[in-house]
Amino acid sequence: MVLLFGFILIFTATDGFQAYTLETARTNELRAEQPAFPEVTLEDSKERTYSFDEFAGKYVFITFIYTACMDVCPELEMNQAQVYQSIPEKYIGEDIVFLSISFDPDQDDPEALEKYRMMFNSDGETWRMARISDEQQLNRLLDEFGVVIIPDQNGNFTHNSAFYLVNPEGYLADVMDYTDIEGAAEKVNSMLEKEGEIQ
Repeated sequence: MVLLFGFILIFTATDGFQAYTLETARTNELRAEQPAFPEVTLEDSKERTYSFDEFAGKYVFITFIYTACMDVCPELEMNQAQVYQSIPEKYIGEDIVFLSISFDPDQDDPEALEKYRMMFNSDGETWRMARISDEQQLNRLLDEFGVVIIPDQNGNFTHNSAFYLVNPEGYLADVMDYTDIEGAAEKVNSMLEKEGEIQ
């Protein structure tokens, strides 16, 4: 009886033996639920404002960052750049765009985002850097996509990091390990090829 109870407890806590950490459980839940990208107003490094509908009909490869970050964010963006470079040119801008969203809109104004963009050779068009100034909109997006942000007393944040892929219909298609550049590129290219076959 004790063994049976222990088995059930472990099965439940690990999401059917699939999740061994809270982060893995959160990722598995997001993949299953595939939430819609909520209505937000983005302001990018070129001082343009628009809704997420700007990217309707395209895949959107997303990271969440803040420009003052000195640890995981630079690695996250460098890895995103490598995924970007792994996508055939025929898809870039036509079938997929890349988007880095700051969750520190007070500090990350368009000027700061523009400097950050240049650090990673983003073209500001097919790979944009943007912020969401409306706090409620930003918090809803972070909540929907399972992004955990914990501020400290010095203007920095502890946060989880991943690659997020939104499909052409505006729903989360996948959450990927940002350290697995090759794996992420293969998944994205596979989806783009399938989409091309359907069309």
